[in-house]
Amino acid sequence: VQLQAFGGGLVQAGGSLRLSCSLSGLTVIDNVAGWFRQAPRREREFVASITWRNGRKDYSDSMKGRSRISRDGATNTVTLEMNSLKPEDTAIYFCAASDFPPSRTESNWHSWGQGTLVTVSS
Repeated sequence: VQLQAFGGGLVQAGGSLRLSCSLSGLTVIDNVAGWFRQAPRREREFVASITWRNGRKDYSDSMKGRSRISRDGATNTVTLEMNSLKPEDTAIYFCAASDFPPSRTESNWHSWGQGTLVTVSS
């Protein structure tokens, strides 16, 4: 299983950023794809997930209303669009895959990408 994330970078507060993750080596329709993030000196935390089969989405309270997760079955790619970014959104963002049903618990996710750094300047 391989997950590769793209799209991190530096953005000013209030700006937008789009992260993408390509998934390979797994049957995506049987999985849930999602994003976690880890800020300096903090635990890794759930950001958003999407159930591949039915498109059901889940967002953390901190990102609800400011982000949108989507999947593309043709390219096996999951995308996270983030808006109104804040300095506290600065973190390494990891894409991940888990078995159904979706979970916000890190230990339930079986495959992880390498992470991509998002820096939001004030």
